[in-house]
Amino acid sequence: MAEDEEDDYMNMTFGEEPPPTAATETSLQRRQRLRREGEIKGRVKSKAEQAAEERAQREEALSRSLLEEARAKKSKGFAMMAKMGFKGGALGSKDSTTEDARVVEPLRPEMKDDRGGIGLDSDRKRKIREVADTQQKKLKVDETEFRDRVRKEREQARLERLLYAGMKVCEGMDEERQGGVVGEEADTKKRTLSTRPLKSIPVVWRGLIRSREEAERDRRMRHDLEQSSTRLPTYVDDLEDEDDRKAMGKVATAYAPVEDLEEEDPELDEFNTLDVEERLRKLVEYLRKEYNYCFWCKCGYPDETMEGCPGLTEEDHD
Repeated sequence: MAEDEEDDYMNMTFGEEPPPTAATETSLQRRQRLRREGEIKGRVKSKAEQAAEERAQREEALSRSLLEEARAKKSKGFAMMAKMGFKGGALGSKDSTTEDARVVEPLRPEMKDDRGGIGLDSDRKRKIREVADTQQKKLKVDETEFRDRVRKEREQARLERLLYAGMKVCEGMDEERQGGVVGEEADTKKRTLSTRPLKSIPVVWRGLIRSREEAERDRRMRHDLEQSSTRLPTYVDDLEDEDDRKAMGKVATAYAPVEDLEEEDPELDEFNTLDVEERLRKLVEYLRKEYNYCFWCKCGYPDETMEGCPGLTEEDHD
């Protein structure tokens, strides 16, 4: 029996002392406790802590039902409503179409965190809405202008390609009239540089030849410059004539540019200032007048009446 009453040392805990009570508290412990409590009470709370406490108290108060508090406190307002027949539930006219339209709780106060006037928030919201609406309208206008600009740029690029193709057709028609190479063989064979004066070429496709001549001139000049900078000094034979030096590749350049390439061309400059639509229209009219050829039909006609052609413009051929 004595063995059963022995302490169970395996389940015992050591080192834990019960918290001191008022009866067992020593004078030293009491002074320390009072000093700690005084420090806690004397510490000044920061503005953030005070605002947090006020916010928590406000939220706690607003979370409670005002009707329940009024009923518990037996307020005069609730007593007057009870005398008029109010027993709880929704407030408002019984003729309301829906139950949701009736007020269940009294209107809760809205706390202001700033020092602005009562109507300042509404005015700010109105201004914010106006600015948002203006930005939205401006964004829509910018998107519309961007789409229109991209569409116009693509249309201009398409018309430029059509104009270049029309100039190539004019060049081919001119070579055919002069007995040159035409058809598929002309497409595979590289175009030779023009030996005609530029001003003798019609202005509607003169720009194609002039740009080709200028590009070839610049290429030859770069080539000659590179060759002259890397060429080693060679023996000069006084007995060689011009033909021998050209055959041996010793001449400075074998390119003879057209005579009027460096001259100004006011007629071509005036033509290039026109819109691409107008230049293309003049080119199409030139093909119809000179060669009885419809650029949109891609075929020629036996006479100037061009019977069977839908019309002059691209829209007529849709």
